[in-house]
Amino acid sequence: MSSEPGLSRREREVMDIVYTAGRVTAAEVEAAMKSPPSNAAVRAILRSLVEKGQLRHEYDGPRYVYSPTVPQRQARRSALEHVLSTFFGGSVEGAMTTLLELEDSEKLDDEAADRLKRLIDRAKQEER
Repeated sequence: MSSEPGLSRREREVMDIVYTAGRVTAAEVEAAMKSPPSNAAVRAILRSLVEKGQLRHEYDGPRYVYSPTVPQRQARRSALEHVLSTFFGGSVEGAMTTLLELEDSEKLDDEAADRLKRLIDRAKQEER
């Protein structure tokens, strides 16, 4: 979810965990990480993300609870814009073609196809 430029692989992994959970403690982040580093390293990553403005924290009893500073919808949009410009030269058609060609993706049922068609039609009417 969060392919923000300027974040390390571990920081992106932590941001993905935070966005999935909404609010987390350092222990919850550590438990959710693949091959987690030491507890001190997890806390250092969280501290770094707070300093970079990606996370906020508040006390909840004896521990900090972390949450994202940017709403998930906004972060999703920013990440997609970054992917679109970086890998598809800004081409929505190129990105959608690639998504539809993915073999391991969820199959597109008639209802979803109709929703997408309506969205495309509306975007064309609004000249987007």
